[in-house]
Amino acid sequence: MSTSHDPVERHYACGGLLSAIVEALRATGKDPSRLTLADLAPVDEFHVRGREATAELAACAGLTPGLTVLDVGCGLGGSARYLAEKYGCRVTGVDLTQEYIETAQALAAMVGLAGQAEFRQANALELPFPDETFDVAWTEHAQMNIPDKEGFFRELARVVTPGGRVAFHDVFSGPGGEPRFPVPWAEAPDISHLAAADEVRALLERMGLRVRMWEDTTARTADWFEVLLERFRTKGRPPLGLHLLMGPSAPAKFENLLHNLREERVTVIVAVVERPER
Repeated sequence: MSTSHDPVERHYACGGLLSAIVEALRATGKDPSRLTLADLAPVDEFHVRGREATAELAACAGLTPGLTVLDVGCGLGGSARYLAEKYGCRVTGVDLTQEYIETAQALAAMVGLAGQAEFRQANALELPFPDETFDVAWTEHAQMNIPDKEGFFRELARVVTPGGRVAFHDVFSGPGGEPRFPVPWAEAPDISHLAAADEVRALLERMGLRVRMWEDTTARTADWFEVLLERFRTKGRPPLGLHLLMGPSAPAKFENLLHNLREERVTVIVAVVERPER
């Protein structure tokens, strides 16, 4: 387990994560020396709707070969590797959790993408890059642990070029009351910092960012979770899956998140905003 003093990093760090993933891959009949992105998809996209949501957001963001992308809160790097292979982008992933970065680097090497997707440990509020470094800033399920929403989105906007985009897929508070805990991003409310989606949209517009698309995918996300949980109930959890990242409370986190979605305690938004040209 992590010895970090940061409570968010302690929440996410597992200890022995790469070994657990390799063991699970072998249990599903995969050869770790001959992996594809599809082999890793069940575990390396730590956000609701998994690879499906990543592909959807990438299409909305209008990615093209050669673009530089910064994935903030990259987790195990699944989205970064997908964007590198599918779209030919050069992707840099950053995450607060050092174990995730080490695992992301190892998995990128295992699928032959070490030259296209690179990873480094960093705080999302203090990104270690000059202004206007990237064409696109990308984030999925990171800001839920960050109370300073303005600081977070200002950093993303700072590092993209004029005319560049910020694309995100994230969880926000809903009108149905406080969420049930534990959830995947927090065992308890102390590190959960959800804001209302309309408040965040207003913040982005005040910052001068133009909203190119904004879609509430809460209902679709809840339906996806219903199917996932029914599969778990009837067939059991597979060796490889997001439960490897969530510890013994994984079943409760999945169930609570579904209730939170159905009861509108949380909402899910997919959006692309643009930094204006000079």
